[in-house]
Amino acid sequence: MLEVRNLQSYYGGAHVLRGVSLTIPEGKAVALLGRNGMGKTTLIRSIMGTMPPVVRQGSILYNGEELVGKAPHDIAQRGLGLVPQGRRVFPSLTVQEHLTVASRPPKSHSDTRVNWTLDRIYELFPRLAERKEHRGNQLSGGERQMLAIARALTTNADLLLMDEPSEGLAPIMVQQLKHDFLALKSSGVPIFLVEQNVGLALAVADVVYIIERGQVVYQGQPEELAVNEEIKRKYLGVA
Repeated sequence: MLEVRNLQSYYGGAHVLRGVSLTIPEGKAVALLGRNGMGKTTLIRSIMGTMPPVVRQGSILYNGEELVGKAPHDIAQRGLGLVPQGRRVFPSLTVQEHLTVASRPPKSHSDTRVNWTLDRIYELFPRLAERKEHRGNQLSGGERQMLAIARALTTNADLLLMDEPSEGLAPIMVQQLKHDFLALKSSGVPIFLVEQNVGLALAVADVVYIIERGQVVYQGQPEELAVNEEIKRKYLGVA
C-alpha cells in the first residue's frame, strides 16, 4: 500500500532521515517507535509532503504512485489521512463543525471498510457525541485527541497516519486510545502509528519499526520486541 524507499530528508543543511525504508501493507497497523528527535515526525511530514523538510533522495510509493514532489492537498486527496502531533483543533469550531468541514465519501466501496459517517463516528467516540456542540477550546486534552482522530476518519482515508497520538494524555486516556485503535483496525482501516508509548504501539501494531538518528535500526513483530529487553533498553530507554 505505502512503501518508503531509501528516504533522505533535510531541514536546511541538517540531514535528518538517512536512508529510511519501510512498508505499510494493506489492512495492517504499523508502528514506528523512537525517542525524541530521532526523525519520526520528519518521516510523517515527508510522506505528507509538508515542508520543511525537503526530500532530496528516495521514493514514497502509495499504491504504486510516487508521492515525492506532490503538494500536501494532492497527497490527501489520494487517500491519506493525518492525525497531526499536537491535535491542531480549531478553538472556535464546535465538535460537529470539525467533523463536517473535512467530511468526504469513501473513494471506493468495500464490504470490509466502514463508511465514516457522523453516526459511525459518534458510535466509536460516544464522548464526542455528548460534546458535539462544545467548541475546541472547551474540550479536555483527551477529547481533543479523540476529535483529531475522528476528523481524519471523516475524510474516509484509505490510510491513517497518526503522529504521537498519546502525547500528553493521562494513562487512563491512553488505555481508551488503545481500545479505539483496536476498533479502527477491526473496521479495516490501515494505520501508521508514530509513537513513543511502547505499550500502546505493541498492543496495536502488526509490525514494529524503531528509528534511531534517522535510520531504521529494528523491524519485527510486536511480540518479539516485547521480550527483547536489550533492544528496548538500547533504542527506547525502557526495560
